[in-house]
Order: sequence, then structure tokens, then C-alpha cells
Amino acid sequence: MEIILSKDHLAHFPAGEIYDGKLVRPFECPERWDYIVNTLNDEGFLNQSKPSDLDVKKLFAVHEKKYVDFLKTCWDQWISSGYTGEAIPTIFPVRGFHQDRIPDDIDGKLGYYALAAETSITAGTWQAAQAAAAIAQTSQQRISNGASEIFALCRPPGHHASYDQFGGYCFINNAAVAAQHMRDRGLERIAVLDVDFHHGNGTQAIFYNRSDVLFLSLHGDPMAAFPHFLGHKDEIGIGDGEGFNFNFPMPAGTSFSEWSNALDSAVHQISKFGAEAVIVSLGVDTFERDPISFFKLKSDDFIKMGECIASLDLPTLFVMEGGYAVEEIGINTVNVLTGFEDAKV
Repeated sequence: MEIILSKDHLAHFPAGEIYDGKLVRPFECPERWDYIVNTLNDEGFLNQSKPSDLDVKKLFAVHEKKYVDFLKTCWDQWISSGYTGEAIPTIFPVRGFHQDRIPDDIDGKLGYYALAAETSITAGTWQAAQAAAAIAQTSQQRISNGASEIFALCRPPGHHASYDQFGGYCFINNAAVAAQHMRDRGLERIAVLDVDFHHGNGTQAIFYNRSDVLFLSLHGDPMAAFPHFLGHKDEIGIGDGEGFNFNFPMPAGTSFSEWSNALDSAVHQISKFGAEAVIVSLGVDTFERDPISFFKLKSDDFIKMGECIASLDLPTLFVMEGGYAVEEIGINTVNVLTGFEDAKV
């Protein structure tokens, strides 16, 4: 399996996020990448390549141009306004406020384009975000050119980023970028399977009215877990997309036996859909010791996850999402890839 990765992720290294009523060191940090790469190397996944340059214009099929321009220029606007800390949103267009007017002031712009206050923008955020998107673009090109499996080691992650919003550590929706490029290159039906602990609200929103991209998400019940306001079972798509969105919310303490039943159901829906390729939003924060999640999957369970995904017998692009800085993030990520590869032999 080829791995597409870039050290440009190091440019994004915020010093703090708001958690537990305190400013803490972010859970989404560069060590996540290090743990994964070290385990990839230890286990012989040595076919590693850098991405091609990003075609920024192709982002506009899944992200508003004004939003992408905001990400490019946010830090410069922040600094030119006299601020010295990280760019953190503090006010939002909530109920009763205008949601159709973008403020000129950078404080207002941050709130307009943000979905939450835990994600900050720094001097290197755009560099890292565009590198992650380039990884997704390059990886889908490999699949479109005939590769059967690719791992896109994206950091920062992407599945919480919607058409015009960042948050949940995400800026560009890497899985959506890849799915749209596959469509542009001639594939008719793409499935996006999100196995991250947190609901992929951004990916759902981008494809919610479309029937050519099937979205399925297995995640913590939003009544108790971020992002709280999307991810319910009754969200099935609208318009042409009705019936092409499947959510599998699950409660605290969910074990692999319960979780795998949902995965089996998702795999059945992908087969029924007739997908020509599957993109796996690979979050491993379902792990029992992940610091900001509440499922109970063990490291060996991730091997079985990979085996089940392999049963689809489809070209498969794994796109890295969440799973936070515990050493097992590397073990669990590589276990998915190993289970997948071994099942394909």
C-alpha cells in the first residue's frame, strides 16, 4: 500500500484550545503524525510518497471560494489588526443574528466561518491545510489511475469542515475533495465511510443533497458528543440526496461487537449502492483510551475493521481523520491497514 504524506503538517501547531473550561495544549498535535509514521515504518509500510502540488481551484467544487480565500488570508488579517495571540473565534452568527452578512472585522469573520471555538488558526495553518488537501488530491489520482488502495496521511484532518466552515480541528474537507475529484475523473458512484468517533458533519453537509456520493457515519451519539447538532439517525438526505445519507449514532461505552454490527450495516448499504470506490474517513478515536471519546474498541479490533472494509472488494482510499495523541494511534491506524491488506491477499 502506498502512503501519501507531507511534513508540511508541522506548520500547523497551535499552542492552545479551549477544553474543560481551560486553555490546554491541543489534542490535535504533530505527535499524532509521528506515532503513525513510526509505526508504519516499523511494520514495513515503506512505500511513502510526497503529494503533487495542490490545484486550489478544484477545492471550489466542495468549498466556497470566499471561505478558501478567508483561510488563506486570515492570519495576515489577524496580525494586521494588532493581535498577537492565536486567531480564535469568540462570537458566532447564532439564532436571531444575521447569517447572510460577513463582517469586515477579522473577529467577526472568524465567527462567521467557524463552527466552534476549540480550533485556532496560526501562521502556518493554511500551509498545513493545503498540504493535507494536496495529499487527498494526489491519493485520489492514484486510485483513479488504477491503484487498489492508498493511505492519505492527512493532518490536519478534514471531516468537520463544511462548504464554508472550519472547526473540530478541520479546515479543508480532505475526504470530500477526494470524492469530488473521483467524480470529476469519471467514477459515477462514490461511498464515503466515516469511522471516526465524531460525526463527519462537514462531509454530510457537502453531499447531503446528492445521490452520487453515499455518506455513512458511525459515531458517538450527538446528544452526548461533538458536534452535537448533526449526526442523528433521521438525517437521510434531502432532494436528490434523500436516502443516500446514513448515520449510526451509538452510546457511551459501545464495544466492538456493537460497533461492528453498525459497520456490517454500512458495508451492506455500500454494496447495495453499487459504489465504484470507497473513501474511508479513518479516525481511530473509537479506541478505549482515546482522551476525548467514549467508545471501547481495543487495538486488535482495528484489524477486524480493516478486514470488514476489505470485504467490499473496492478501490479504497483511507483518509486520516481523528485519533489523538496516545501512542496507540499509530498501532490502531496500522492495524486497520494491515487487516485490510491481509484480507485482500
